Amino acid sequence: MGAPWIADLAYAASSPPGGAGGSGAMVTQLLFFAAIFAVFYFLLIRPQQKQKRERERMLTALKKGDRVVTSSGLHGTVTGLDEHKVVLRVADQVRLEFDRGAIGRVVEAQGEKNA
Repeated sequence: MGAPWIADLAYAASSPPGGAGGSGAMVTQLLFFAAIFAVFYFLLIRPQQKQKRERERMLTALKKGDRVVTSSGLHGTVTGLDEHKVVLRVADQVRLEFDRGAIGRVVEAQGEKNA
């Protein structure tokens, strides 16, 4: 399951029987921890930051007439906006006010699908 080079790295980090070579082991450990941080950054931190930026961009680009789905799954059309709230029309004569952050995604209207 693990990578075979991890065992080699552990043996390389151990000091020789005489106790000499401590600085080489320290450099190897630092390189190992730097590699782990790089993996975490590129697999976890960076994608989350990118997703957060895209969500903020989507929320700032909302406009009247957009079809949206809230995070709870409610479908509606944006009829009013301000900095913190969004008013959705969910049926004839039914308007609901939501926090702007409750918008999960913007969906295409039925007639706007590109083939």
